[in-house]
Amino acid sequence: MHPTTELYGRGVYRFLMSRQWVILTLIALILIPTMIRLGIWQMHRYEERTARNQLVTDALAADPVPVERLTAPGHTVTSAERYRTVTAQGRFDTQDEVVVRRRTNSDDEVGYHVLTPFVLDDGKVLLVNRGWIPSTGPSQTTYPKVPAPPDGEITVEGRLMPDETTAASGIKNLRGLPDRQIMLINSEQQARRLDARVLGGYIAQTAPEPKGDVPELLGNPGKEDAALNYAYAIQWWLFSAAVPVGWVVLARREARDRARKAAGESDTTETEPAAV
Repeated sequence: MHPTTELYGRGVYRFLMSRQWVILTLIALILIPTMIRLGIWQMHRYEERTARNQLVTDALAADPVPVERLTAPGHTVTSAERYRTVTAQGRFDTQDEVVVRRRTNSDDEVGYHVLTPFVLDDGKVLLVNRGWIPSTGPSQTTYPKVPAPPDGEITVEGRLMPDETTAASGIKNLRGLPDRQIMLINSEQQARRLDARVLGGYIAQTAPEPKGDVPELLGNPGKEDAALNYAYAIQWWLFSAAVPVGWVVLARREARDRARKAAGESDTTETEPAAV
């Protein structure tokens, strides 16, 4: 019988009980379920993002409806209602217009969003985000130059959006701001300021388009990269499968090296001349 084969049969794999290999094995046993759970989490993220993308697609494709069919004073805009195209008939109230600070356009330039109350025919108020304008004043405390909206009775169209909150946006609702400047678009806060019945949420105006392209209308909402989460999930599961394979490869290599070393020492001992 070959010496290496004999040594395999004499318990070469006893090294697996060594402290080093016990620790390595425990690490492998921890890594496998951890990576599987990470893959499951990424798959859940993929499903969530795919569902949100589908909601956005469905909302943008839906036919416009009157705004009061989806929202009312005190109403919280749901995820299914978000981005729905709505219409409203009334007039802009520029006397109570405000600007929203620290907002960027598609080129990441910092400026303002223009928030103008839109008084409906029944007296309720719809908050309309008319779009982005640059910061043209000498300082942030100066109220910027805001292009006027159309006069008189008009019909506006826009995407319905939920109220902004610090928890959802990460934007702090700072106090002591300059006159007619705000940080968040929130219908409850604006209802107190205007002392009016304000519809829940607001709309990002899409029509009519402003003259001279100012304010700059907000673009369509972007899609989340769900495919990336799917790829990450597959990657984690491949890693979890590679751990035991790698452990076996390392163990067999270690056993083979030990067997060869032991066989070499055995051969050396057998060929040494007996002492006289």
